[in-house]
Amino acid sequence: MSGEELSGDSPALTHVRADGTAHMVDVSAKTETSREATAQAVLKTTAEVVRLLTDGGLPKGDAFAVSRVAGIMAAKQTSNLIPLCHPLPITKVTVDFEPGESAVVMKATVKTKALTGVEMEALTAVSVTALTLYDMVKAADKHAVISDIMVLAKSGGKSGDWSL
Repeated sequence: MSGEELSGDSPALTHVRADGTAHMVDVSAKTETSREATAQAVLKTTAEVVRLLTDGGLPKGDAFAVSRVAGIMAAKQTSNLIPLCHPLPITKVTVDFEPGESAVVMKATVKTKALTGVEMEALTAVSVTALTLYDMVKAADKHAVISDIMVLAKSGGKSGDWSL
């Protein structure tokens, strides 16, 4: 689908040329600004697994620490994983966990000072965090589910700030 095929007030797809082929967007005319994005993922599991996670009782060790480092590393590799993403000078990545009764909400916040935003870096960070946490708990809960991966907020750049 090309940008011209979109109807109404929908913005054109920026990574698609008029002939329908993909390309990496030229951001060289943009202004460098401080940018930040936060994304989340949820691991749905059992109350027992959440207890093991918070008590550090899983056989593979401290799942939160391992998953946090995996998410941070992933944010820095986003442009190597997502073909049309620009490599960005990441200035900060935080990964936090909010254990609930039978789920863990993970949030990743990524900051940069660059020509384009860090939503994809935040999504990549939280996705790899969730995948790593799943890997750490799968022996205790083969039915764990990763869900609700989404951008929660972004700031900086021409399109302005927004949050859910």
